[in-house]
Amino acid sequence: MSTADQLHAWLADRADEVVLRWTFRGILAAAVIVLALDLTRINGWHDMTGVSPLAPESGQDTPASDIPAVPERLVTLPQPDHVQAEPISFELRGGGRLMATGTITAGSAQAFAAEVEKHGEYIKTVVLNSPGGSVNDALAMGRLIRARKFATEIGPGTYCASSCPLVFAGGVERRVGARAVIGVHQVAALKSAAAEPSRDEMSLAQNVSARCQRYLLEMGVNLQVWLRAMETPHNRLFIFKPDELKALNLVTAPPESPPEKPRT
Repeated sequence: MSTADQLHAWLADRADEVVLRWTFRGILAAAVIVLALDLTRINGWHDMTGVSPLAPESGQDTPASDIPAVPERLVTLPQPDHVQAEPISFELRGGGRLMATGTITAGSAQAFAAEVEKHGEYIKTVVLNSPGGSVNDALAMGRLIRARKFATEIGPGTYCASSCPLVFAGGVERRVGARAVIGVHQVAALKSAAAEPSRDEMSLAQNVSARCQRYLLEMGVNLQVWLRAMETPHNRLFIFKPDELKALNLVTAPPESPPEKPRT
């Protein structure tokens, strides 16, 4: 074989080797892409079976206003919008509806009692839109609501989370509007005691748990509500489905339509 023929054969062999090498690289790249997509699906938006968090795992919190129309079971804790982040405030509207909007802070129960003292004869329903807050104040507010025989309601498209459902449970009638959300998670005392609990922390956590359970029983609410709260980490939120709210007797009546504004 001539030198030219040998060179031609060698180049042909090298060409086959290059084709095989790039074919292998293409298959490997496709496998890596598929694996990356699977990992993203598992660890990102779908980090739990049957769960749709409110936000991807990007480190950014989701505003409460972005809660989806049909929330799933366990979601990333939404951050309250600027209105809900403010200490709870009260506004009396037509039809005896007292709007209670904002975070329940230390002293909120006293502010609520003052509002009831001022307008109690007109109040029929306390409408809640709150991310929760102080458990002690929430319990006091709920007990006053029951003592005055007010109804409670969560307005359409708003939400009531953390300790807010304790206030909601005080209503003699409890109503939830369309797309409203009720969610629970561990209270701060339980979160603290879950790390490296001291005797004092454990005692505080048990005391809070017992008080909340006793309160819910007195209000006629199934204790599964509190069990869900204790099972859910403080940075997450367990969302109840509409049929569960009724089955657990947390919701007792369909929502009322607010009175129409008079025509001019």
